Amino acid sequence: MTVTLIITTYNWKEALALSLASVLDQAVLPLEVIVADDGSRPDTGAMIRELAARAPLPIHHCWQEDKGFRLARSRNRAIARARGEYIVLIDGDIILERHFIADHLRAARPGYFVQGTRVLLNQWLTTRVLSQGYLNASFCSQGVENRKNCLRSTILSRFFSLPSRRLPGVKTCHFAFWREHAIQANGFNEELVGWGREDSEFVARLMNSGIRRRNLKFNGLAYHLYHPINARNHLERNDAILERTIREQLTWCEQGLNAHLGADDRSRCRGGDAGGCQSD
Repeated sequence: MTVTLIITTYNWKEALALSLASVLDQAVLPLEVIVADDGSRPDTGAMIRELAARAPLPIHHCWQEDKGFRLARSRNRAIARARGEYIVLIDGDIILERHFIADHLRAARPGYFVQGTRVLLNQWLTTRVLSQGYLNASFCSQGVENRKNCLRSTILSRFFSLPSRRLPGVKTCHFAFWREHAIQANGFNEELVGWGREDSEFVARLMNSGIRRRNLKFNGLAYHLYHPINARNHLERNDAILERTIREQLTWCEQGLNAHLGADDRSRCRGGDAGGCQSD
């Protein structure tokens, strides 16, 4: 099984640099990394190019013009470019424990997507990590919240990583799915602009089509740097789109991944050939 790691980012190259460094330290490397960039300044691209030049795996920078919060489109463009069968999705403020990819390889199941957990770092510890340029945190560290998520145990993971039929609690800042399933659902819904519900709406369509949820516990450790909460100006509109998807049991969105796919992938979309492949 081949894995593409997609990292979303926007104008926080210091956090992204730590996230990418943790990828390069993995016990098992992914096939490739794609940075899905929602319009960062040129300094982010310069940092990625410098790191990619000495990395032992391909690191691609998939940038789009900054026209406001368009995370759904940014992710779709990265998924379209991905070569891996399986996609692990994280945010650019996530630092990975070194067995993260190996744990996801072990957790993957046909017919399932995987919802991971996060260790939340408070503002004080985040400032320290960014100034030091590395993370050294454990269950007992000051500044670590929801401490149980610091524990990595394959035995505990076998007992507690269970299927679920619940939609609440979905967070695509640590999430994994089969690329084929994303193609069949037409990816993230690009009607959703501004912060909120693009993750839940995508997952609702996956679940409506029979793809099941599996919660990954005590494996795939991910440390989330503190940041202020995003503005929620579009949340009411996005909530309405999510509610329609749930109410009508939708499995497809009209404005989605197929606009960015090549011809071979578009032929597998439920909606057929719609739109062209977007260049970077």
